[in-house]
Amino acid sequence: MEDIPIHVDQQSNRFIDRLRLCIRSRNLAYATEKTYVLWSLQFIRFHNKQHPKNMGSHEIEAFLSYLATHRNCSQSTQRTALNALIFLFKKFMGRDDIGELHFSYSKKYRNIPTVFSKDEASQVISLLKGKYKLMTQLMYGSGLRISELLRLRVKDIDFEMHQVIVRAGKGNKDRITILPHTLKRSLQEQISAVAILHNQDIRDGYGEVYLPYALNRKYNNAAKELTWQYLFPSGRISRDPRSGIFRRHHLEKSVLSKQIRQAVKDSKIYKKASAHTFRHTFATQLLLNGSDIRTVQELLGHSDVSTTEIYTHVLKQGKAGVKSPIDF
Repeated sequence: MEDIPIHVDQQSNRFIDRLRLCIRSRNLAYATEKTYVLWSLQFIRFHNKQHPKNMGSHEIEAFLSYLATHRNCSQSTQRTALNALIFLFKKFMGRDDIGELHFSYSKKYRNIPTVFSKDEASQVISLLKGKYKLMTQLMYGSGLRISELLRLRVKDIDFEMHQVIVRAGKGNKDRITILPHTLKRSLQEQISAVAILHNQDIRDGYGEVYLPYALNRKYNNAAKELTWQYLFPSGRISRDPRSGIFRRHHLEKSVLSKQIRQAVKDSKIYKKASAHTFRHTFATQLLLNGSDIRTVQELLGHSDVSTTEIYTHVLKQGKAGVKSPIDF
């Protein structure tokens, strides 16, 4: 249940609680909340638990330089920490004395993502069974992140329009991506299985699913409707430690990740691959088959096309059509 926001008392005077409430008031994603809180705590601990009200630009610069020179953090990690601290001081604390910052920048280093060939992707998928096979096919066929896949609800599969609706993806943004035709029947069978399980849960006195607070207030009975149930539910009912309510949440990320790692190992494909490799492969296969980069950007949900352009570098690694001298 790592994607369910922890309960925060609206009347709490604790610094971190007030920070969380400020983040939520701006409707930022829960993943962003966790990231900003994490970096704020690391910043405070780095400065021997001084209160941020007693710190400023000098302390921010020292922390960011430390990340680059001592922890060898990547440029993106350092940028994330910077964003968190700017939010902490300017948005949350209302400080207007944080001017231009001068600190040591992390070296620009960008990993080329690992991708499968079409045959390799098929080989790994063939070694998976049941719902794990379908879940991996959907990541590959729709370009989903594993977290986006697991948060899918029954209503997010639009068979008529052949699309998958991703709700509150990275950056708390919704988007639409492709629903593979070859997966329609399997997905319909999965929804039928979810319906059977859901009906049994209702008979057992459960049947309620987690909904974000705003939706729960807006739709009083939605939590027990089939349309809001997770597409890939957990195999057991569990107690929400925040509310105490017994619910069936979605499958845990670690369960699917473990299945995919084992399949990659069994396939004898010696690449550093994970569930996310299927999303990378989705993008590269689209570009190889002539899709324009703007379309791929939209399907992946990238806010900046430069993020998508990393896949053009992957394609260049192969230098399609160019032979090695040893093959002449």
